[in-house]
Amino acid sequence: MKKPPPGTEERVAKMTFASIYPLYLEKVEKKGRSKKELHEVIKWLTGYSDKKLKSLIDDEVNFETFFKKCKLNPNVHLIKGLICGYRVEELEDSVLKKCRYLDKLVDELARGKKMASILRSGD
Repeated sequence: MKKPPPGTEERVAKMTFASIYPLYLEKVEKKGRSKKELHEVIKWLTGYSDKKLKSLIDDEVNFETFFKKCKLNPNVHLIKGLICGYRVEELEDSVLKKCRYLDKLVDELARGKKMASILRSGD
């Protein structure tokens, strides 16, 4: 199993969700997907409503806090595959793994996968 370089976990945990959110939005919109669809994916993973998501962005919470406050979907174990050069299912349970879950879902959205497949409801 390939491990992330030392310090990656801490660096990612300290990054603010507000700094990455516009990049997620730009990525999906560039591929013809909507902000509403992005929010649907984030809500599926974290349980956050649009209002709570806006509050977390406005408060500039870091990823550690972002994931500590959420209720992860019980089907996250169904998220598998490569993201950023790592098999998401092989990463140790951590903030980094949760970020990679989100990255994987955003990537699938941008690649045009059907929402039912992204939200693991078609399995």
